[in-house]
Amino acid sequence: MPTLCDDIFSPIQMARRAAQPTQLSFADRPKWGGKREGAGRPPGKGRRPMPHRARPLHNRSYPLHVTMRAQREVVSLRRGRVIARIKEAIAAAHKDNFRILHFSVQGNHVHLMVEASDQEALSEGMRGFAIRMSHAVNRCLGRRGQLIAERYHAKELKTPREVRNALVYIHANNRHHGEADLIDACSSAPWFDGFRGPFEPRPNPPTAAPRTWLASVGWRRRGLIDLQESPRGSGRR
Repeated sequence: MPTLCDDIFSPIQMARRAAQPTQLSFADRPKWGGKREGAGRPPGKGRRPMPHRARPLHNRSYPLHVTMRAQREVVSLRRGRVIARIKEAIAAAHKDNFRILHFSVQGNHVHLMVEASDQEALSEGMRGFAIRMSHAVNRCLGRRGQLIAERYHAKELKTPREVRNALVYIHANNRHHGEADLIDACSSAPWFDGFRGPFEPRPNPPTAAPRTWLASVGWRRRGLIDLQESPRGSGRR
């Protein structure tokens, strides 16, 4: 006959003890979270999108070369009625703290040279222009949804040479893509007053006049741009 001091348990008590959770040490716990091989969203096909990193603070003294890309299904932005609507969106985008100085519209992307008083003005100005352009282009193409495929790329131009090179790249970007026209009608080249040689710019441009020294005076110290001058190297398309 077992006594009260005997360590004897009934089958029910044994089952209850076995069902109780066991405290694990840190070394025994499964490794959840953290960096793992193959974790995260799988990479897509084709061109890598712009990473969502915090943009550096913008210095108002520097103009910027901005590139915006359209969705893949947008066949071409270089259509007469589409270009007209984009020019209207450019003309409506100017503010006291944000201006579009030059532009070039290619098949699936747009190059801009802009000025902004600070990072917030740049972000708001680009957002407003992207919305205007998207609405206008979607109406022309009979489509809906987002037009811009990814974050815009913006590079500050800090020297007269960088600004001049960007002006050549923007206004001669059609030749960069295999076309031969000296003056690209899908750009701000018809209104540009920085060409060397017999060229009379058109009046009433959709773009704004520059206010920074680099975009107005500084780049000219590197020489005016020849009508036949093309972008150097492959560059950014």
